[in-house]
Amino acid sequence: MPRVLIVDDALFMRVAVGNMFKEWGFEVVGEAANGREAVELYKELQPDLVTMDITMPVMSGLDAVKQIIPEFPDANIIMITALGQQRIIVDAIEAGAKDFITKPFEPNQLKMVVNNILGTYGP
Repeated sequence: MPRVLIVDDALFMRVAVGNMFKEWGFEVVGEAANGREAVELYKELQPDLVTMDITMPVMSGLDAVKQIIPEFPDANIIMITALGQQRIIVDAIEAGAKDFITKPFEPNQLKMVVNNILGTYGP
């Protein structure tokens, strides 16, 4: 069962994304509300996959990626962005994020990105 860490400052987004992953057979091993928490939890949990919001208080998702990737170059991080953040997406991909998805999104869009990164999984 793949393990996922969900990072978003909005509780409703963490719940919604978490429910999608649980439905797909993932284990949600942690949630973080900002980039600093994400870095700490990544080091502790080393999940198979991370969904990372970009705009968050304390530390942005981009800055979190820049701290995680040097220590864990194989980290599978999917950036979740609002429209109009294309420049930040480029920065995140260059920093080591594997892919991105734009809010609002359909569950199948996220599942496709996850399948591309981890390969097909589950039932």
